[in-house]
Amino acid sequence: MKPINKYIIVNTIDEEIKTDSGLLLSANDVKDFRYKKGKVVQPGTKVEDIKTGDLIYYDKMSGYTMIINDKQYTIILERDVVVVL
Repeated sequence: MKPINKYIIVNTIDEEIKTDSGLLLSANDVKDFRYKKGKVVQPGTKVEDIKTGDLIYYDKMSGYTMIINDKQYTIILERDVVVVL
């Protein structure tokens, strides 16, 4: 599986968010956040600064979901990545 151009294949990571005071946020609260966390499975052929295995935050409204070899992946564009950890 090899994405072309500026596309990136991502595994979405469901986060458990804890506040500074130690409270865990519910799934409904987490849905209100604009960005999702993911792990890069494979960057496209023209993606320069993002590598396989990088943890990223990307706009949750971007991209689309595909099932490849019985696994679910999110496909996004490089421009939708806001942070590389």
